[in-house]
Amino acid sequence: MRRLPLLLACLIALPTAYAAEPPKYLSAKEILDASPDADWRTLDPANTLYMDVPGGRVVIELAPAFAPEHVANIRTLAHEGFWNGLGIYRSQDNFVVQFGDADAEDTAKAKSLGTAKTKLPAEFARTGKGVSFTRLPDADGWAPEVGFVDGFPAGRDPKTNEVWLAHCYGALGAGRGGPPDSSNGSELYVVTGQSPRQLDRNITLVGRVVKGMELLSAIPRGPEPMGFYENATERTPITTVRLASDVPDAERTPLQILRTDSKTFAAATEARRNRRDGWYVRPAGHIDLCNVPLPVREAKR
Repeated sequence: MRRLPLLLACLIALPTAYAAEPPKYLSAKEILDASPDADWRTLDPANTLYMDVPGGRVVIELAPAFAPEHVANIRTLAHEGFWNGLGIYRSQDNFVVQFGDADAEDTAKAKSLGTAKTKLPAEFARTGKGVSFTRLPDADGWAPEVGFVDGFPAGRDPKTNEVWLAHCYGALGAGRGGPPDSSNGSELYVVTGQSPRQLDRNITLVGRVVKGMELLSAIPRGPEPMGFYENATERTPITTVRLASDVPDAERTPLQILRTDSKTFAAATEARRNRRDGWYVRPAGHIDLCNVPLPVREAKR
């Protein structure tokens, strides 16, 4: 009978001694390296722009599901060569670079828009009907809910059933004047600084850069306060802006984007939300919408 307490103590200790080890932490890179091909999608050439500048090529994915009229106009402008030979005429520190016709306000010098429309409606948000929204679990200061729609970072308001694109790093927007409907898609900007989310639902976003951001973010800054170059020679020339569908297949940049509705994307995002490798002392348990990388890889030819 004296041995019973000792036997009980051993039995109680067994679950702890033989407990299964927690699953090994996998980094986002390890998760991406093991991802199945089905979790990736190939860019649609009809919704992809190639902007060639002296340093190389900037690849842009358009968002017709959010700004159908702007995207249609941009396709027309690119197909007809509107931006060819123009330049990036603004680079504001921690904000945006802007490109288009710097003489657009001078009717005597302005470049023709060709067959593109001269006036478009504001497309700041869209209805959530039919939208597949992959929600992030974390709170956001600019929207009731945030997540991704077809690879684009977005906000959502369940009460109004509205969904809109977010001004994250690399977002492509259509510049406008005072009236909300004063954009025609010919003057575009790319966010190169800290995400100016206050612009959400105030300007039409038409897409995002998926490759070549380093060519834009490294452009020398223009003078204060707005970054517009005073001398035309300071502008970065644009060789061409073309639809990928107008470019011969051999000259295209074959890219694939990780599907944001995939298990791989969810796992890689969680690995970044709660990074648990040897370097991190305290996992954050939180991630900002605009700090979620959108993985891109070379497509297999």
